[in-house]
Amino acid sequence: MNTKLRRNDAEDSRIDWGVILSVLLLAVIGIVSIYVAANHDTSTTSIARAMISQAIFYALGIGLVIFVMQFDAEQLWKVAPIAYGLAIFLLIMVLFLYSRSYALMTGAKSWFAIGPLTFQPSEVMKPAYILMLGRVVTQHNTEYPNHTIQGDWQLIGKMVAWTLPVAVLLELQNDFGTMLVFFAIFGGVVLLSGISWKIIIPTFALVALFGGLLIFLVVYDRSALLSIGFKDYQFKRIDSWLDPSANTSSSAYQLWQSMKAIGSGQLLGKGFNVSKVYVPVRESDMIFSVIGENFGFVGSCVLIFIYLLLIFQMIQVTFDTKNEFYAYISTGVIMMIIFHVFENIGMSIGLLPLTGIPLPFVSQGGSALIGNMLGVGLIMSMRYHYKSYMFSNNEEFN
Repeated sequence: MNTKLRRNDAEDSRIDWGVILSVLLLAVIGIVSIYVAANHDTSTTSIARAMISQAIFYALGIGLVIFVMQFDAEQLWKVAPIAYGLAIFLLIMVLFLYSRSYALMTGAKSWFAIGPLTFQPSEVMKPAYILMLGRVVTQHNTEYPNHTIQGDWQLIGKMVAWTLPVAVLLELQNDFGTMLVFFAIFGGVVLLSGISWKIIIPTFALVALFGGLLIFLVVYDRSALLSIGFKDYQFKRIDSWLDPSANTSSSAYQLWQSMKAIGSGQLLGKGFNVSKVYVPVRESDMIFSVIGENFGFVGSCVLIFIYLLLIFQMIQVTFDTKNEFYAYISTGVIMMIIFHVFENIGMSIGLLPLTGIPLPFVSQGGSALIGNMLGVGLIMSMRYHYKSYMFSNNEEFN
């Protein structure tokens, strides 16, 4: 009888309930926030349609999590190049079949549209890219277990070779914000890959110097940046970031309204479904303004704490599984979520420039939600199959 109970406990432990609880809490916050945004939005989107649409995508995301959980490390290894190839194909196809209406609204050729439904292929590219990058690094480190400067540069070259097609296609789509997410994933995997700090520190210093130079040129000499492909709307976003109060009626309007809404929430917020400050696109990109206005500083801190809890649990899964390939996968997923959270909240409060990055599991948007749920599925797969392996090799249960 005791053996049977232990067997059931071992089977239950294969599922990471902590990750599930964190995502569920974020889903509840998302649904509530979308309800508030839709209830006070001046657009024609109905409350019922917004809620049902998000619920359907959550249901689809749960199905994908269960599906991805069935793949163990060996199967994910084999699937990686296939998933990457299919995602690249979708990124190419969207350049020809993109939604004209969305391109006019956002300036990016990033969405397929079928009737009222839209799909952004770059969101599913993220988990596919993470898988491929994890495979490339694991394979290199297996072939070259002793790290040398020359070998590390070869590894960087391999990683860049798989990143470059994604970056080029996103540039052709005018989707710089999404490109930054891939750079964040790339940077996280580089830090964990074992590459020498003699390479990492100078490289990151050069990147920081380059970023500072870009800001300097934006302020003092934009002609140089225009000549290499920068767009006027990108300059406007940086202007709004550097001085949000300078032009609150046009380019800085969205940021200024978001800051007003969050600030008006003060410590405890105005209360549920109380929204007196209009914020454009608050149901997706600016969803944090809803949380700040309704639930104040305390509610915002609770949201951030849930994200920290989710990240901690993902890191814990990585240490428990002790698998190099899994470690790179989880690093990619963690960096993807961290960057989304940091950028979305940062741009909502004026800390960072506007980029159109959604808040994971909270913002309205099916494509982003599916991409994040696929990432959760990869993390859940790690725990699921590691516990399965431990269970099958435990003599006490044989």
